[in-house]
Amino acid sequence: MSEKKVSLLEGFKAFLMRGNVIDLAVAVVIGAAFTNIVNAVVKGIINPLVGAFGTQDLDNYSSCLQGPCTTDPKTGEMDGIEILWGSVLSATLSFLITAAVVYFLMVLPMAKYLARRAAMQAAKEGVQETLEVSELEVLKEIRDALVAQRTGSAPGPSSGGTPGGADGTAAGPREDR
Repeated sequence: MSEKKVSLLEGFKAFLMRGNVIDLAVAVVIGAAFTNIVNAVVKGIINPLVGAFGTQDLDNYSSCLQGPCTTDPKTGEMDGIEILWGSVLSATLSFLITAAVVYFLMVLPMAKYLARRAAMQAAKEGVQETLEVSELEVLKEIRDALVAQRTGSAPGPSSGGTPGGADGTAAGPREDR
C-alpha cells in the first residue's frame, strides 16, 4: 500500500482555501483598525484628562531612577536613568479600554445570543421528544390491537373499540375459494 504524498504547494493551497484563514485575516485587519481608534481615544481624551491632575500629558510622566535625569541641550543625551511610567500607564489604559469594548460589545452579546439559541434548541428537542414518545405509545396500542385480533382475544382497554368484522370476530386474512 502506497500513501499518496501531498506536495508542498498542494498542502499550502489547501491551507489557504480553508474558511478559517480568511476569517482570521479579516479579524486581524479589523483588530488593527480598532486598535488605532482606541489609541487615538486614549491619547486624545484619556491622557489629557489624567494629565489635567498634573502638569503634563500622561506619556510625559517619568521618574528618575539614578542621577539628576537632565537632558544635555547640545547633544540630546540623558544624564541618569529615566523610567517612563506614564507611557506604561497609557498602554495599560489602552488595553483595558480595548478589552472592555470587545467584552461588552462583542463577547457578552454573543454569549447571550448563543444561550438563547441553545435554550430554544433544547425546548425544540423537548417537544420533539414528547412527540416521539406519544407516537411510540400510539404504535404500541396499534400493535396490541393487531395482536389481539390475531389471537382472537379481547382488545386491550386502550384500543377503544372492537377490531375485526361486523360480528365481533377477528378479521384475519381472507381465503380465496
